[in-house]
Amino acid sequence: MRLTFIGATHEVTGSCYYLEACGKHILIDCGMEQGKDIYENQEIPIPSAKIDAILLTHAHMDHAGKLPLLYAQGFRGKIHATAATSDLCDIMLRDSAHIQMFEAEWRNRKGKRKGESPFLPLYTMEDTYGTIRSFVSHGYNEKINLFDGIQFRLVDVGHLLGSASIEIWVTEEGVTKKIVFSGDIGNNNQPLINDPQYISEADYVIMESTYGDRSHGARPDYIGELTKIIQTTFDRGGNVVIPSFAVGRTQVLLYFIRKIKADRMVTGHGDFKVYVDSPLANEATQIFNENMVGYFDQEAMELVKKGINPISFPGLKTSVTSEESKAINFDDDCKIIISASGMCDAGRIRHHLKHNLWRSESTILFVGHQSVGTLGRIIQDGATEVKLFSETVQVNAEIKRLDGVSGHADKDGLLKWINQFKKKPQRVFVVHGESNVCDLFTETLKSEYGYDAVAPFSGEIYDLLTNECLEKGKAIEVQGREDKKKGISSVYERLVNAGKRLLVVIQHNEGGTNKDLAKFTDQINSLSDKWDR
Repeated sequence: MRLTFIGATHEVTGSCYYLEACGKHILIDCGMEQGKDIYENQEIPIPSAKIDAILLTHAHMDHAGKLPLLYAQGFRGKIHATAATSDLCDIMLRDSAHIQMFEAEWRNRKGKRKGESPFLPLYTMEDTYGTIRSFVSHGYNEKINLFDGIQFRLVDVGHLLGSASIEIWVTEEGVTKKIVFSGDIGNNNQPLINDPQYISEADYVIMESTYGDRSHGARPDYIGELTKIIQTTFDRGGNVVIPSFAVGRTQVLLYFIRKIKADRMVTGHGDFKVYVDSPLANEATQIFNENMVGYFDQEAMELVKKGINPISFPGLKTSVTSEESKAINFDDDCKIIISASGMCDAGRIRHHLKHNLWRSESTILFVGHQSVGTLGRIIQDGATEVKLFSETVQVNAEIKRLDGVSGHADKDGLLKWINQFKKKPQRVFVVHGESNVCDLFTETLKSEYGYDAVAPFSGEIYDLLTNECLEKGKAIEVQGREDKKKGISSVYERLVNAGKRLLVVIQHNEGGTNKDLAKFTDQINSLSDKWDR
């Protein structure tokens, strides 16, 4: 009965854990590393074809994004998750495969002229279809016999539609141990979905620590603030343009707007139109619509019982084709436009920015974090003009920020979750947080609450029968993506790294020839616009 830590160790993404028990090989999550990456992950220590089953906490790419890669490498077992997680993975993994294949096609066009070897995508659409066929759906709180001596149960953890903590019971040598994987622990009192459900018993707990060093503070009046922004913008004849992430954040916004429209909180503008201009967001919204019972919270379900869809309303319009998307900007009525990407670096949102940034009547409303270097962050930080599709666009619109409802529990929420256990577990493993946060939260558990807690590194192995560490993990720092030789990473991740290097070069040449820098700027903007088309 051994547990090996593979990913999300002293890092926020790449969740992956390997459980050996009763002669079976089981993975809990298999996610992509995204964003900032500090430490190398160890490889899964067995061939993918020998993995017997995968238990999945939820559909976000940092927990599920590498599942098709396992399939490509020979995995043919079953993937166990909630029905909502299975449905969301269907659309999100297909979207990921599209990105992988698009990148490979682009690189091979360039490489062929240079005589380079073909570049292979991380996985293909066929791998993704095979993965989707491998899913087996379960309801919350059902105790499932996985294999002889191994049972599991999914518990609602309130992070994303269908997200779960996983309880696993393993019996070996006449001894039963219970292992709990927290998954991403949700924030209390967030709209639409349930609050986290608590677990009271475990021998071992593997828990996240994303916000283990901070508090979210008092919850703002989101509906009141959003109403004021809409009213002010419409009164001066403008549009409210909202860059938003397709899964989760868009549906919360629709929930807020339905309330605003139903209570007629915006006056003088009739039944104003709301456009959702993102194929992925529209597919995700349909999945939310199909998975209300058992997933939505009591407030939302009260609406459902009255025949009211909590995330739909008169005036809601969706666009799928590019022609439908372009037509939005020829509608002269005041309206809300929700579009991806959330950080404005790609996708249809850039077209809506081009048509609205220069208008002093309009408002650009940011509802999520904007990473340094993204177009969204540049606008949010006060740029007076930006380049869109080789055209300089003045930033005259009002720029507003509505901090999104966090899907993660803060430090108090994490402590509340772990302190629900009636008896202290034999050991708590702290994962899924930045390195210093993992260490700080581990120390809090040890010194303030008396837990036997550790923050393992990748490759660390524990015998769960004896509670002994069989092999310590190693903090091997990443030396650069180009040196890893383990397959490709995400397009976004490599672009961020390249962008950081570019910023250093630009700063180093500050004060240089303006003509050269101006020409370089135009070339970058031209290339960005070409990719965005």
